[in-house]
Amino acid sequence: MPTGVALRDARQQLFDAAERILLRDGPNSLTSRAVTAEADCAKGVLHRHFDDFDDFLAELVLDRIARVDSRADVLRASAGTGTVTGNLADVLTELFESVAVAIVALVTFRDELRARLRRAGSAGVPLLTEATAMVASYLAAEREAGRVAADADVRTLAPTLIGAAHLLFADRGSAPPDPEAVRRTVAAVVAGVVREPR
Repeated sequence: MPTGVALRDARQQLFDAAERILLRDGPNSLTSRAVTAEADCAKGVLHRHFDDFDDFLAELVLDRIARVDSRADVLRASAGTGTVTGNLADVLTELFESVAVAIVALVTFRDELRARLRRAGSAGVPLLTEATAMVASYLAAEREAGRVAADADVRTLAPTLIGAAHLLFADRGSAPPDPEAVRRTVAAVVAGVVREPR
């Protein structure tokens, strides 16, 4: 007898269920049974849409990478508006309050997942690599707009910002840092290159 409820967009509902588990319980709790229970569907639903659980996890990470890539276009288009520090603090908070920290832990935890992601073309640390490219692209656009110094090394600033923000948000057991802490961190990293009020 079937269990659970009919799923309209099974893949997305399974991804959302996995994200809730990652955020609430961490990567050690993420199993196919936990995902289907969280999505309130039969276990066979997951295997109908994915070859195996590692295939599901790889697709989950690639889906979240696609979201970062799409956010990169929006961030780059915001160059010249707001403040550089504010824009960066907002995007880093959005990134790290999401499932990004948990996905980094998940990828570190599962060898087969890392191998599948490499075969799919994801290099470095998934999500963090793409987030670094997003921030570098934005800083380059701000440099072109004259709000970041012409000689600013955006390829060094971007991973510095990602690393600093990752450390701020890394402890999932405590409350996330307050917005002012994120803004201060960003302001400290970009202080020498920003050419407008922070």
